[in-house]
Amino acid sequence: MWNVGVDEAGRGPVLGPLVVGAVAIPSDDVHMLIEHGVKDSKDLSHKKRLEIVEWFHMNAQKRNWRHSVIVCNPDRIDNAVQSTGLNLLEVELFSEALVEIRAQVSDPVSILNDACDVNEQRFSDRIAARLPNWPWIDSTIHSEHKADTNHAIVGMASILAKVKRDDAIHHLAEEIGMPLGSGYPSDPKTKAAIDDLLVGSTPHPALRWSWKTVTRAWNEIYGTDPPKRPFREKHQSTLFE
Repeated sequence: MWNVGVDEAGRGPVLGPLVVGAVAIPSDDVHMLIEHGVKDSKDLSHKKRLEIVEWFHMNAQKRNWRHSVIVCNPDRIDNAVQSTGLNLLEVELFSEALVEIRAQVSDPVSILNDACDVNEQRFSDRIAARLPNWPWIDSTIHSEHKADTNHAIVGMASILAKVKRDDAIHHLAEEIGMPLGSGYPSDPKTKAAIDDLLVGSTPHPALRWSWKTVTRAWNEIYGTDPPKRPFREKHQSTLFE
């Protein structure tokens, strides 16, 4: 039996991607995560998260641990907000991460998701409905609020997702040529960057155009709502081993 944990990072920020991470390790190895101090990414420093990711990849090679990281870019996020909503987008992203895990692990799995829906069972059912050939033999799927805090396997997924998102923000800042902060609207560096990212005929692609912070600022500058954002299907990237 393998344990699988799934979590996201970056649901709330006004810019940058939403990232979903999934981790799969044999059940007998879960204690290693706990002993190494794996916990919810929000409870760890940036330096500690990087150390844990390096440790994870080292053991992934030694012990055949598997993982998947789905990077969902702002245009897909905006499309979801304008159509089905963020909760169903996260259902899609969690299922995509699990499909990648299934391509790597054929043994029975016990899946635990950090629930992004007030109804934990509904979140599980919606994900399961998108998994090819589910139910998998001798496998289970559950969702739980605060699973990233209560279970190391989900905490590890949250760390992978957070480190990938932080890396994406770092590269965006280098590409754009200005500090972007964390991407959250309350971050002073992010707030200072938003006005510069609204210069032009459309908001900058790094922004989430559907966020109230962006629509309000655009309206104050131009006296109208931002244009509807174009979107190409499957405009996201996957990273997995």
